[in-house]
Amino acid sequence: MRVDRLAAFSDGETGGNPAGVMIADALPSAAEMQAIAAEIGYSETAFAAPLGGNHWRVRYFAPGMEVPFCGHATIALGAALALQFGDGEFALTLNDAAITVTGRRDGSTIAAALQSPPTSSTAAEPGLVADMLTLFGYTQADLDQRIPPAIADAGARHLVLALNSRAALAAMRYDFDTGRALMQAAGLVTIILIYAETAQLFHTRNPFAAGGVYEDPATGAATAALAGYLRAIGWPHAGMINIVQGEDMGMRSRLRAEIPPTHGTSIRVSGTARMLPPE
Repeated sequence: MRVDRLAAFSDGETGGNPAGVMIADALPSAAEMQAIAAEIGYSETAFAAPLGGNHWRVRYFAPGMEVPFCGHATIALGAALALQFGDGEFALTLNDAAITVTGRRDGSTIAAALQSPPTSSTAAEPGLVADMLTLFGYTQADLDQRIPPAIADAGARHLVLALNSRAALAAMRYDFDTGRALMQAAGLVTIILIYAETAQLFHTRNPFAAGGVYEDPATGAATAALAGYLRAIGWPHAGMINIVQGEDMGMRSRLRAEIPPTHGTSIRVSGTARMLPPE
């Protein structure tokens, strides 16, 4: 069973978030997929099996858990499907949702875009916010009051914490075991820390201790959830936001989210992917 390796949401020929992609005639057992994901060691590996035509059954595994939806692994999967079967749109059946991904070859990179599951958001409980601020060594004074802390969902649950300076974002540190326990207790997949440089340009970081990864360099699911939340609070996004993620890890990644006006509807998240050499 071959696992392809791709970097999704790359910045041209560099950066991006590595993901494993296994395309097989039938999905392995859950235990086998979990073991493969742990061996690959990337933040997520996508497993896909055909359901007929351009329709695929897909599951996602992090090294430490199965996740219901993963944006960067979906982008990587779209690129891998385009490379193997030709450019096009592919229907994906996930555990709890049905989405699509497109892939189009463009020289040495592959352009890909996904349509997220529906979005929702709610205010974060003050106790959870206090615990997370303590975890990262922040205070209320570090928060951007224009974007209140929230639980945002677009196929997976994320805590949104908006910071009021790029320096605060760059200084992000936390104890992994404590963070993992807090995230698991709150049912979070990641925490998305954001800084709004402009109304349409955001810098983000994504601790992913719940999945066994300290930080994710590009997180499409969290980007979709953030975009849905910004829409819900009336942020002046003008229909689109750009995300720069992974800079502080030396893995600069670029994501784009297109935001339709109707609350709760799917977000289109796009970027490029590049093949990584076999290990």
